[in-house]
Amino acid sequence: MNSSIISTAFISVFSARPDIVVRAPGRINLIGEHTDYNGGLVLPAAIDKAIWFAAGRRNDGRFALYAADLNEHFISEHQPLVFQKQFNWANYLLGVFSEARKDGLEFGGLNLAFGGNVPLGAGLSSSAALESGAIFVLDAIYGLGLSQMDIIRLAQRGENNFVGMQCGIMDMFASVMGRADSVIKLDCRNLDYEYIPLHMPDHSLVLFDSGVKHALVASEYNTRRRECEEGVAVLQRYYPDISSLRDVSPDLLKAHENQFRPVVYKRCLYVVEEIARVDQACIALRENDLPQLGRLMYQTHDGLDLAYEVSCPELNFMVSAARVNGAVIGSRMMGGGFGGCTINLVKNEAVSAFTQTLDADYQRVFGRKMNSYVVRPSNGIEVVDQKI
Repeated sequence: MNSSIISTAFISVFSARPDIVVRAPGRINLIGEHTDYNGGLVLPAAIDKAIWFAAGRRNDGRFALYAADLNEHFISEHQPLVFQKQFNWANYLLGVFSEARKDGLEFGGLNLAFGGNVPLGAGLSSSAALESGAIFVLDAIYGLGLSQMDIIRLAQRGENNFVGMQCGIMDMFASVMGRADSVIKLDCRNLDYEYIPLHMPDHSLVLFDSGVKHALVASEYNTRRRECEEGVAVLQRYYPDISSLRDVSPDLLKAHENQFRPVVYKRCLYVVEEIARVDQACIALRENDLPQLGRLMYQTHDGLDLAYEVSCPELNFMVSAARVNGAVIGSRMMGGGFGGCTINLVKNEAVSAFTQTLDADYQRVFGRKMNSYVVRPSNGIEVVDQKI
């Protein structure tokens, strides 16, 4: 999928040329998993896998949506926009339109075709790319005057309030604010951020897709968030100024261990240690200490597996294979969990051989093929073509 293909699809479906064509990238997260909704630090990047949108005005106020990869059509009613059980993909678009209407923004209907090469369910945040891209398109066509942060927040609200997944802001932020060959150190408490160059001329970022498709809304994701909130509530009895786990050190948490339900303590300890690992990873990147970065990635995976309990046998198998391969500097599961992919730092000359070996072993053990993707950090959402 690319801009030309999605433009052609738009013309075929809507018998008109699009007013605008937009690219919205997926994202990776180098380290800092499940810390964003706890006010913590994350280290994401937009990537060179994306969803492309072709769109034009519509005069009747409706939203006519075409999912090119699925060859599925959906047309909304005028008001109100309601959750769709049959066309689940449409909810990621309708959600941001609904939130924009709540804000009193004035806009008409839309013809919109979209498709891309962000693997669904792999933990690359195809949902955030859909949401951010949709509101970016709406803003461009109707001149809503939204800032980048407005787009990010509307995209997050669409997923929180309409789709029902209580995600943090990281995914949308990375999709909108990405910069080529850089990761973003994002403080999810106050949204301060800085770009950190990612210079790895001898190594590649390789994603191995387990093929296990997580459905986060129906999974334990929201449960993990509630468990973290329970932990904060426990500490607030003693420290009223604590507002999130970002305000908690490992030593403070350990001092009150007997006040927690055991499962809640495990969740909270993982989070506060993971926030510290993001700072350590940034130091490693600035000092070009890739072995240290790799060690931190393995620590993150172990925490996600044993303490946060969001890994699965397929992800653990892939990380275990990476640990014993000298060409792999670091590996961990990435994303919300319960499936998706691992992110790996692999020496360039070993990418092909390691991928082939792991794929063969994975098929032998799990009976299905393992997809792989070499990715690079890219720019965030951008206009590819525009006639308005």
